[in-house]
Parts: sequence; C-alpha cells; structure tokens
Amino acid sequence: MRFVDVVTIQVRAGSGGDGCVSFRREKFVPKGGPDGGDGGDGGSVVLWGNRFLQTLADLEYHRFYKASAGGHGRGANRHGSKGEGVRIPVPLGTDVFDAGTGAKLGEILAADTELVVARGGMGGRGNARFATSTEQAPRRFEPGTPAEERKIRLVLRLVADIGIVGLPNAGKSTLLSRLTRANPKVASYPFTTLTPNLGVLQARDVRFTVADMPGIIKGAHEGKGLGLAFLRHIERTRMLVFVIDAASGHPKRDYDELLDEVGSFKEEILQRPRIVVLNKVDLLTGRKPTIRLEAERVWVSGLTGDGIAELREMIDRLFPRNA
Repeated sequence: MRFVDVVTIQVRAGSGGDGCVSFRREKFVPKGGPDGGDGGDGGSVVLWGNRFLQTLADLEYHRFYKASAGGHGRGANRHGSKGEGVRIPVPLGTDVFDAGTGAKLGEILAADTELVVARGGMGGRGNARFATSTEQAPRRFEPGTPAEERKIRLVLRLVADIGIVGLPNAGKSTLLSRLTRANPKVASYPFTTLTPNLGVLQARDVRFTVADMPGIIKGAHEGKGLGLAFLRHIERTRMLVFVIDAASGHPKRDYDELLDEVGSFKEEILQRPRIVVLNKVDLLTGRKPTIRLEAERVWVSGLTGDGIAELREMIDRLFPRNA
C-alpha cells in the first residue's frame, strides 16, 4: 500500500432527534396526560488508533464520513433511537487538526485510543418532560440540536523508538534489514528509500521499533528533497542512529551536515541519545580514518554484518528506558 502521511477529510455527525408532543389516549380517559417521548442523540464521528496501520492511504479514497441522525420521539413515551456513529481507524502517531482554523484537536498515540472529531447533536425532550403540578398538559417540546461538521487534517508522525537517519545512499536500509527482520528496498543508488520503513529490534529484555527515514539532503529543513515531509517522522523517536558512509572521503562533513539539518528542523531532537554508525567499512582500504565525533560510534558493514552485534549492544545499553 502506498505510504500517505497527510490527508484532509470531511466529517459530519448526526443531528439530534426532536422531542414529541403527544397525550395519552385511552378509553374512558378523555384527558390523558402528556406522553411525548424524547428524541435520540445523533451519532458521532470518532477516530481510533489501529496498531496494524502504517499509512493514511485508505482515507485518500474515502474523504467524507457521515454519522446518522437520532430518531424523533413518539407518543406513549417512546424515545427516538440513537444515531449510528462512525469509527475511522488511523495509524498510531496521527495528529489531528481543524483544517479551517489550524487548531490541534488531539492525537492518536496508543492502540484503541479514541478521539471524537464531530460530536452528534443531543436529542430534544418530549412534552412529558415539561409536565408539572401547575402545567399538566404542556405542549412544549425541544428540537434536537444540530450536529458538528468540519474538515480535519490528519498528519502522521510515526511512533518509533529509534530513528535511522543519514544522507542518501549511506546504507540505512541495509542496516535496518540487519538489525531487524524488515525487508526494505535496497539498491546502490541514492533515494532508494522514498517512504519510512519500520522494523522491530529484539534486545535482551525489550523490543525496539526502528524507523529508517528517507535520505536527508542539504536544505531538507527548508523542504528541499523529501525534506519536511519526512523529517517530522523523527520527532517522536527517543534515540537517533546517524548512518555515515565511512568510505565517502568526508565522513565528518557528512555528519556535520546531518546535525545541521536535524537541528535546524527542531533543535531539541539533538538532545536525545544518538549513535553514529560509520558504515561500509568493507570498502575501506588500509587503516580506518581518524574521525573526531562528540558521540558514541561504531564501525560496521551493513553488507557483511561486521559490527552489527556491537551496534545492537550499544543501542540496548544507551537507549533511554525511563524517558
């Protein structure tokens, strides 16, 4: 399924049913009391977190959702039926905004979490509700209240423990396949990864969700390349793994460029634990170059698997369990 992380949909709840004006009619009771029932509440439109979804693609093809209205009240104190609601499954990590005002309505971060995005109208009271000792034959009733309707903008930011970032063709996807059981597309040319890939890393006593992000280029924080469309997917990660091509001839410059792009996008992300993976050591000839980095580092070959065990141990040791 195609990866979609931004979509706008229209949602409309159901209006509430009207209350009823009715009086009891029985043989030998010519002036029975009021027995108009209440209207039913309208159905609401609700988003709910589905942990098996990883994209908003389904919503691209179904842009309008409508719940049903509540039934009107009837005589003999019969209340109107409640309108049927609509539940829309979305992937975890979905932010929800009012498309008109831009106001954030909420977010879906945990499985089965629900968020009401259009609330159904309330059913109106029938005349039986207005009977008092001084007004025994009321002809008053309440109409149902209108339903909410709005356009909402859904923005997916993946919920992953660890984000793998790097320049194009640094070997991120190969590394993900080594660390996890993911099977991303791998090739020897830039921009093989056009959408985030997810995998699960099994450590000694915990499982980590790992996301491989599309390659970051200079100016990504300004929207160049895949830019902002995918930088936001590292916002919820708790650890970053920077993948550097150790055989590029300028690994320190590549690392500084990544730091600049990520920091320009959101400085606080750089406060999180990070590991620098110097990849493609199988392509180096002679001794490993001396590289000064203010971060934990490990030399690996995604192609041969050298250093992967050390990287797994480092992730397990440095991951912030209590963050």
